[in-house]
Amino acid sequence: MSTATRNLLLLGDNEKAEWHPLEPARQQLAELLGEAFQLNVTEDYNALSGLSSVAVDAVVSYADCWSRSIEPEQAAGLLSYVAGGGGLLVIHNGISLQNSYELAQLIGGKFTTHPDYQTLHYYRSAPEHPLLQDVSDFTVDEEPYMFEFDSFAPRNVFLEYEFEGKRYPAAWEHRYGLGRVVYLQPGHCEPSFKPEAYRQLIRNSASWAAGSR
Repeated sequence: MSTATRNLLLLGDNEKAEWHPLEPARQQLAELLGEAFQLNVTEDYNALSGLSSVAVDAVVSYADCWSRSIEPEQAAGLLSYVAGGGGLLVIHNGISLQNSYELAQLIGGKFTTHPDYQTLHYYRSAPEHPLLQDVSDFTVDEEPYMFEFDSFAPRNVFLEYEFEGKRYPAAWEHRYGLGRVVYLQPGHCEPSFKPEAYRQLIRNSASWAAGSR
């Protein structure tokens, strides 16, 4: 892994958040990523319109915009950025960018529903995957998000969770043009970020998305 500081743009909502305010997640992400990354925080979705892969190594979406539209210029900016070699790390509710169907395709999956918040067990479904380096199975209280996948988007699922005796996708990655996309399901609230295994997974994913792994 490169020792150079990488610039991440963290996108989320506080006053406009419907379910997941940014601030608790921001604090946790700053703590666990702070040594290796410069975390730049914004609630302005227009920042997506003018992304530059020179200034930003990866975008981290913790967007909570379930009932708000994404402007075409914003979607186009993020699409062009990733396709041109930028990175996108989507955490939990960050998948709400799916309100733009183009961004749903970029992420590779769409949130459909979740059963009640509960204790979930997470399992490495591809233990040799590089994003799982130094990551063990873990348990945390979480919302069991479920997804519909885009049949045209290839994806590598490397983490699953167990619910009612079945296992469901909890994390995946894929290439998009010259760029990289990662989705991680845990992240509902501050305790979601506490297991060391998950903290390491976030570090690995940010590094990979930023092109430094």
